[in-house]
Amino acid sequence: MIEQLTDFPDNIVAVICHGWVTTADYDAVLVPTVRHALQAHDKIRLYYETGADFTGFAPGAAWEDFKVGMTHLMRWERVAIVTDVEWIKNSALFFSLFMPIMTKVFSAADAAPAREWIRAS
Repeated sequence: MIEQLTDFPDNIVAVICHGWVTTADYDAVLVPTVRHALQAHDKIRLYYETGADFTGFAPGAAWEDFKVGMTHLMRWERVAIVTDVEWIKNSALFFSLFMPIMTKVFSAADAAPAREWIRAS
């Protein structure tokens, strides 16, 4: 399940993932939230957190995640990824080397500094 977080400015798409994340979760929550933010802003930011109860992605959901990021590649301003899942941390760090987007990966214990960083000008 993907839950939209609402205590962020409207130029920041903020979500937390719980349990098993499916393609339907992306289609119902993340994709429309990104589209809405892009209608109002030239550049947007992403705060992406995995909750303590996160168990993984369905294969189609991983593809949707990639598509959302790549479709609007030049419109992302910065990305904060908050997770203790090692393969997500490593993947994010690897792909950030090839992307023109300021990306930082934070541990779950550093969620508060991550939220400050994504909001900072």
